Amino acid sequence: MNKEQEELLNEVYRKYADSHEYFVDGWLHVIPMEHSKETFVNECKTDTEFSERWGLKIEERELSLEERSIIAKSNHYEVSQNIKMFVRVDEDHSLHKHLDDINIPTKLITLEYNQEKIYIYE
Repeated sequence: MNKEQEELLNEVYRKYADSHEYFVDGWLHVIPMEHSKETFVNECKTDTEFSERWGLKIEERELSLEERSIIAKSNHYEVSQNIKMFVRVDEDHSLHKHLDDINIPTKLITLEYNQEKIYIYE
């Protein structure tokens, strides 16, 4: 997780945690929180209503073979000349393996909060 992603998640989780504290007659009252930070993030990923309530949208998806190859090319890695995958599936998975071997991401995670989007490749 990069610094920008961590800061955004911390900000939203602080907002969630702060909603469980209030003062009455100068005394701090704390309502037990339902979620740890990790559980909070997972809940935002899976429950649209919960996610909308806290203004955090998290989407994860697998990158296609074509997307992974484009990333490899943009990073100046030599990609197999057998780039038939743009038209057909890599039946023997050799291109997938090659991209895995050179640590090309397999997943795109998009975080959206306060109309700010962060894209993370893992």
